[in-house]
Amino acid sequence: LFSNIEDGQGLQLFEQGHRTAHKQECHTMEAVRLVEFNLKQVLTKLMTHIFGDGLQVRWVDCYFPFTHPSFEMEINFQGEWLEVLGCGVMEQQLVNSAGAQDKIGWAFGLGLERLAMILYDIPDIRLFWSEDERFLKQFIVPHISQKIKFQPLSRYPPLINDISFWLPSEPYSKNDFYDLARTIGGDLIEKVVLVDEFTHPK
Repeated sequence: LFSNIEDGQGLQLFEQGHRTAHKQECHTMEAVRLVEFNLKQVLTKLMTHIFGDGLQVRWVDCYFPFTHPSFEMEINFQGEWLEVLGCGVMEQQLVNSAGAQDKIGWAFGLGLERLAMILYDIPDIRLFWSEDERFLKQFIVPHISQKIKFQPLSRYPPLINDISFWLPSEPYSKNDFYDLARTIGGDLIEKVVLVDEFTHPK
């Protein structure tokens, strides 16, 4: 942690101190500042990689049970501040219980659904628990780098009606039937398609 710090040989990771809003009782202020700087630098680079250069980022102090100090990262996306992840310096008690008493570390967690909502313009997080094929098929692409833009779905469940009927001998236009179906069905009818025609030879 202190290898790139000038005159860093005398710096320590741990001390017997007091817990404050900025550090745990067992960490030195120097160690916490460096870990916090590393945490914010890495996560800012991660978001810049996802959303592109010029991304505005801000950090908000918050509380999580397994880190202290703790932060939320917000990004300015299309004119709005959006919270994308939570992070912080790991509680040393957890690190010690994992057998790494001589280490200090940081942790983060990000909501993948929220990132996907931003990247693909998905308006409702509840769609991620949908089993609707109209939603799921939009994300089946031949290459992982292919751009995807979410196509809005009908609020009604998918329902297909196949209708077969005899045509009159006088002139008939398929558009007349389309108009009739839409007149009766209104907005419930999304698409009317002629699938097949057959004329009996007799």
